[in-house]
Amino acid sequence: MRLLPIVLMLGLGACTPVAVQNVPSTPAVQANPTPPQLSQRQAVNNFEFVVRRVEPVAEQFCRARTRGVNCDFRIVVDDRPGQGVNAFQTLDRSGRPIIGFTVPLIAEARNRDELAFVMAHEAAHHIEGHIAQQRQNAALGGMLIGTLAGALGATDASAIESAQRIGATVGARTYSKDFELEADALGTQIAAAAGFDPLNGAQFFFRIPDPGDKFLGTHPPNADRLRTVQRVAAGL
Repeated sequence: MRLLPIVLMLGLGACTPVAVQNVPSTPAVQANPTPPQLSQRQAVNNFEFVVRRVEPVAEQFCRARTRGVNCDFRIVVDDRPGQGVNAFQTLDRSGRPIIGFTVPLIAEARNRDELAFVMAHEAAHHIEGHIAQQRQNAALGGMLIGTLAGALGATDASAIESAQRIGATVGARTYSKDFELEADALGTQIAAAAGFDPLNGAQFFFRIPDPGDKFLGTHPPNADRLRTVQRVAAGL
């Protein structure tokens, strides 16, 4: 994977306090008419602006809510051909948190609020420690299913290994919906504190497929996510 760092990314030492903005409460988040897609230049300008504003605020939240966690976010762009609309959070080998955006996502966002909400959501995954929790759930699921397979009479090593893989998948996905809603809640706070409107940012949900409520799906229904954003924004 080729990842390009954003040139205007701010360092941890450049953070300045930003006051929490009050976001007006609305009875329901409704789909607005879809604005036209932005030009390439405007999309890039919006992205760089959002990085400058959201990154230091996300780092503030991270330092305030965690202990012994690397809060020096690095923002990258995945420019590989053929990538879909996607953003992700991961860690490099040293444990530094990485927030990645594909080029199609940057192009798809119709305003700065949407980009800010996505970035704040991904930062929230790191602050809430979801990667470590998911790994722990996967390990526990693999161990339990593997043990159960053995107890039920499986003696073939490949069969037990296959059961462990299935268990790890189940374990990793068991709480993934909860993790997404937690990231939406904290992401709403981060985006608002950076001066953006998370309710307007949540309009992005209306343009992505609704995963519904599938068994072991990794994302909750869009309606649940929108309600979470509404609830948290109303309390700011």
